Amino acid sequence: MAPAGRVLEHRLLLYRRTWRGSVFNSFLSPVLFLGAMGLGLGGLVDRTSPSALGGVPYLVFLAPGLLAANAMQTAATEATFPILAAIAWVREYIGMLATPIRVRDIVIGQIGYFAIRLLLVASTFVAVVVALGAAHSAAIAWAIPAAILTGLAFATPIAALSATLRDGAEFNLLFRFGITPLFLFSGTFFPIEQLPELLRPIAAATPLYQGVALTRGLVLGTLTPVDAAIHVGYLAALAIVGAVLFEHTLSRRLAR
Repeated sequence: MAPAGRVLEHRLLLYRRTWRGSVFNSFLSPVLFLGAMGLGLGGLVDRTSPSALGGVPYLVFLAPGLLAANAMQTAATEATFPILAAIAWVREYIGMLATPIRVRDIVIGQIGYFAIRLLLVASTFVAVVVALGAAHSAAIAWAIPAAILTGLAFATPIAALSATLRDGAEFNLLFRFGITPLFLFSGTFFPIEQLPELLRPIAAATPLYQGVALTRGLVLGTLTPVDAAIHVGYLAALAIVGAVLFEHTLSRRLAR
């Protein structure tokens, strides 16, 4: 694990120099969403339809869903341009391969970095949720590993895709037609039962819905063991398959 640890150390040293550029998207933007939607719109929802969410205040309902969605967005950001830059522009991965570090070490170290970034984002968001009084119970702590797993389920497949691209123009399509629709229609802001009947099974099959359902179920105490196994299995399988594909596509790309 020593070579992979070197890769992780390198990514963390880079982040120490560039973290200021990620403050808004990773930390402030989700907090603003939580305040505007949870306190602003949530106050209206709670007054007009107090039983719409099973008696749970809208802010409490929103917080775990927004945590999972923020993990998705953070993962997508870290797995797109930074990966392509390390391959084609800054060529950091090329330099690493001139040392005893191998492609598998790069993949393991990079995934470790994804996990640490997600841990920082999730922990900060949960601290804000607690400060706003939106924590339903101490079970909010379980939302952190759930958010990390959700993020990894996006990070590794997207990183595998990034390793195949040349200029990153496709990332605009990914965010516009993938990440943004998932953010809006996968249960983050409202139950998917509010969607048209035809769209409900599609929404339920998305990885973000699985992450939202897992995180929200843990926080609200509504998660059954069977549902937990389904959500965790789905997300873990996606993260593992993505990691295998990431190693495969990166090996092919760096061998050229």
